[in-house]
Amino acid sequence: MESISELRRDIVSGAWVVIATGRGKRPHDFLKQGRQGFKQSKLTCPFERPESPPLLSYDNDGRTTENNWWVQVVPNKYPAFGKGICAVFKAAGPYEWAEGVGFHELVISRDHARPFGLMTDREAELVLRAYQARYLTLKDDSCVEYVSIFHNHGRLAGATIVHPHSQIIAIPVVPPDIARSLRGSADYTQKHGSCVHCVILKYETKEKVRIVYENDRFAVVAPYASRTAFEMRIYPKRHGAYFEIITDTDRLLLANALRTSLAKLANGLKNPDFNFFIHTAPTGESHQFDHYHWHIEIMPKTAIWAGFEIGTGIEISTIAPEAAAEFLRDVVAK
Repeated sequence: MESISELRRDIVSGAWVVIATGRGKRPHDFLKQGRQGFKQSKLTCPFERPESPPLLSYDNDGRTTENNWWVQVVPNKYPAFGKGICAVFKAAGPYEWAEGVGFHELVISRDHARPFGLMTDREAELVLRAYQARYLTLKDDSCVEYVSIFHNHGRLAGATIVHPHSQIIAIPVVPPDIARSLRGSADYTQKHGSCVHCVILKYETKEKVRIVYENDRFAVVAPYASRTAFEMRIYPKRHGAYFEIITDTDRLLLANALRTSLAKLANGLKNPDFNFFIHTAPTGESHQFDHYHWHIEIMPKTAIWAGFEIGTGIEISTIAPEAAAEFLRDVVAK
């Protein structure tokens, strides 16, 4: 008798996930969900004419300019982190707290109605160039320990403005999820003498069953222990701990891999809400994170956490990643 689900363990984090194919969803079942209604007028969009002077701005040819811009970076008008005294932890009875010191910026692309997956590779590369440029600026601040770069698409993913934009938040601590990923990577390297993500890449590019897309420098994988249906991760094929040191050639090929992945997701599943984010080593000059392998994670909003997931921390994916990868491979990425 065929099992209705599998427990799969992520070899980096050690976390368990459930692949519950017996719950009945096939790839095409997700088409019925589509996107939640999320429309905003271009006339009233605050990102059409940002109020703050840009911190960085590129035109379509990649030239620095404030006119005819394709992508620009501005301070977030409602930041989650701001000025203050960093790394000073204070007591409040049995508790400990510190000021939310850091930087919070928005990376805005020009076209109000054209999301990342519908950009050209060149346009997407300019967005990634803005990510990299701001990362290189923020990482050297004495208060910054980690720079988080992420993109929310749709209400279910946390976006409150429909105009395509990403966010950069630089903070004085290493986030828990990053810390767990770093520990998992370090533990594997210490035990086996090799990078865990390099091992994953070697196996996946040989087996091909969970490969969604690849080019000369990057591979898009549906993770073996996918936490949600149609999760994807984009890995550089060459080992490196730090996103910010990618070359111009790598950046263009990364843009191709990311844009293609998001186009396949949009075309295959009727434009679902999603988040993507970059996992990279913390800032600083130390080589203690050389074991790490930076990557991008894409998390579609194909399910809602219920009692089991919240109560146990074990996530349930209702489609096997092998089936998700096979479905997405066949989707045309226009």
